[in-house]
Amino acid sequence: MAEKLQQLEAYCKAGLGDSATGAAIAFGELTLVVARDKIVDVLTFLRDDPGCLFEVPIDICGVDYPARKERFDVVYHLLSPRLNQRIRVKLTTDEVTPVPSVISVFPAANWFEREAYDMYGILFSGHPDLRRLLTDYGFQGHPLRKDFPLTGYVEVRYDEAQKRVVYEPVELAQEFRAFDFESPWEGTRYVLPGDEKATGPAGTA
Repeated sequence: MAEKLQQLEAYCKAGLGDSATGAAIAFGELTLVVARDKIVDVLTFLRDDPGCLFEVPIDICGVDYPARKERFDVVYHLLSPRLNQRIRVKLTTDEVTPVPSVISVFPAANWFEREAYDMYGILFSGHPDLRRLLTDYGFQGHPLRKDFPLTGYVEVRYDEAQKRVVYEPVELAQEFRAFDFESPWEGTRYVLPGDEKATGPAGTA
């Protein structure tokens, strides 16, 4: 298996030239890192070349690294049923630089790219209908970004008086609690709220 992947890596590097900026083999799969503006050419090669034949797009997804200048990875997972091989293709981008859409290569990429836009805010140039797919059209932000608040920005509920769905700012019933409990195997060095009676007078054992 490792030898086969090494041969595939060498073959792809030779065929892609400068379009491939890096490669790695891990967990029984080859990953190619490619230039953002060459992604359409890269996927066309991987689909059509007789030594590749990666004709089935399994997934297109995003990964967020907020500390990086180009914070997003866009990851393409491809399958070659005829050669029984898989490959992963990655590129990087930021919040404002669009990635060329690959719908012309894989029409099934339509909804994958819409999902990446919805969840991460990754832009795809040339997409015919780049709008939200999983969240509501009025949704604020992109939920899979690591700086997106866990509570979101608004809450949605049905208002019985108005007979319609309403959007309201998130209101928490209590403040977030900062848990600083130590290891449960060692026990705490202070009395937990509500345990005063169990630990004797004045909260001491």
